[in-house]
Amino acid sequence: MTILPLFSCREVSVTEDLAALTQLIRSAYAPHAASGLRYWATHQSVEDTAKRLASGRGFVAELNGAVVATVTLRAPEPGSQIALLREPHTWSFGQFAVAPEHKGKGFGRQIHDFALLYAAMHGCTKMALHTAQPATALIAMYQSWGYELAGTCDWRPHTNFLSVLMSKPLVAA
Repeated sequence: MTILPLFSCREVSVTEDLAALTQLIRSAYAPHAASGLRYWATHQSVEDTAKRLASGRGFVAELNGAVVATVTLRAPEPGSQIALLREPHTWSFGQFAVAPEHKGKGFGRQIHDFALLYAAMHGCTKMALHTAQPATALIAMYQSWGYELAGTCDWRPHTNFLSVLMSKPLVAA
């Protein structure tokens, strides 16, 4: 008999180990930092992680009880400088990370889909994201997931690059 690993997604709990979650995020973004891209996630503190989680809904994916991926959803942001993020039923996600040793195994796609289902169940009709314009592999991955280019935005000096905005419509849950 083969025993399959137990994989599950859940909302971040109030007792979450934010230091470990921050380490997972920073290690997932380390290759971007090595290539010269300064995503917030490449250098965020535990306090930054907590603040970013508090601005939305955080989710983690666990494999046999160990956190292997995370994503944070944000509801519409009426005060955003970005028009797309102000749209009433447009949510966005960030702090999307998969532990380096688990990349390429489908965990990122699974937690992404879990988060999008949650968003759709809570009124989201369009999901948005922004990522570094030079991160062509990430842009291609998001396009393969149904996202389309929707413009650009500039978060400098928090980053050191122009960001690409992407979005995709969601089907009602």
